[in-house]
Amino acid sequence: MTDTAEQGEERQAEPSVQERMRERRRAAFAQAERVLSRPGPQRTIRERLAALQEAAPAVCDLDQHVDQYGNGIVADLEERVATLLGTEAAAFFPTGTMAQQVALRCWAGRTGDRAVALHALAHPEVHERHALSEVSGLRPVRVTSAPRLPTAAEIRDFEEPFGTLMLELPLRDAGFVLPTWEELTEVTEAARERDAVVHFDGARLWECTVHFGRPLEEIASLADSVYVSFYKSLDGFGGAALAGPRTLVEEAKTWRHRYGGMVFQQFPTVLSALVGLARELPRLPDYVRHARVVAAALREGFAAAGVPWARVHPEEPHTHDFQVWLPYDPDVVMEAAVRQAEETGVFLFAHPWDRGGPGMSFSEVAVRSPGLEWTADDVRAAVADFVRRLPAG
Repeated sequence: MTDTAEQGEERQAEPSVQERMRERRRAAFAQAERVLSRPGPQRTIRERLAALQEAAPAVCDLDQHVDQYGNGIVADLEERVATLLGTEAAAFFPTGTMAQQVALRCWAGRTGDRAVALHALAHPEVHERHALSEVSGLRPVRVTSAPRLPTAAEIRDFEEPFGTLMLELPLRDAGFVLPTWEELTEVTEAARERDAVVHFDGARLWECTVHFGRPLEEIASLADSVYVSFYKSLDGFGGAALAGPRTLVEEAKTWRHRYGGMVFQQFPTVLSALVGLARELPRLPDYVRHARVVAAALREGFAAAGVPWARVHPEEPHTHDFQVWLPYDPDVVMEAAVRQAEETGVFLFAHPWDRGGPGMSFSEVAVRSPGLEWTADDVRAAVADFVRRLPAG
């Protein structure tokens, strides 16, 4: 091998700038003393297993036999979800992508229409590699690309026929936004005027009750079927559930098997979901309310620091997740955030930063249990310290 070839291999082996930043961010998060959220994926395997071992006895009889192909503890979780959402039945799925594909193809078979009306920023359109069409033979049609949920007028006036309307609640990529309760009711009514069924992508539905001022059961009642996640709001290991009429759920279980979702044993994931329902679900309203305190303090902190253009979106968060926008390139603000964590132990903006336009970037902020310890003064002080690490001007 020539020297040039050896040097080329060495260069290839060197981590990229992005990889080095990712490792710095991970290390800084692990060492940080103060964060607004410390979700499960940011913890070690040992920490996750220890937490589950501590909490599991309170939610399940650990002396019962393990599940096999969806019985036992899996069936218990399905019954729990159906009760919480006020539906006839529910089915556990290993992933939300699978759950939604199965739900939408079942509805397509019943309505005779494979068109699924959805938002251009909906999860299947942005994050699932066109799975609805490539795997399930469905035809997504985009109602709107505006950074909000579709309106009733848009549903009524949409030019193409469709069998199912899918609404993502909240719409994450638009800033975790929700409609008002009246708007949501009008949209579902507009869909049914067109003889369409309504499916909620409720991956984060658990955290919507404060904004709507309604219990989960009443929110879910507006839809014909609902998908929920066990790891996004509830901090489980993974997994999802599809809830709705018993006949739909039974059909969905058949398709779950066909899609490869009839897993031999799932008790660790299901246990973590039950723990999330018992421990995190009751706390979510507090997280949402405190997220509004944090958001207001962030706005005040950036204004006091003289940042020329800074935005919190939504201005009053609809859930405990929201976006922060700053007039800097992503690598600049990421460097400032990580350096603040490395030097002070305070990791104010722990999520990655994405480009939102020329000289603009945004990041997601989540407020969970650790964030409840932050006062508005704490947030403003952390903002001031963060801004000092940004380039002048």
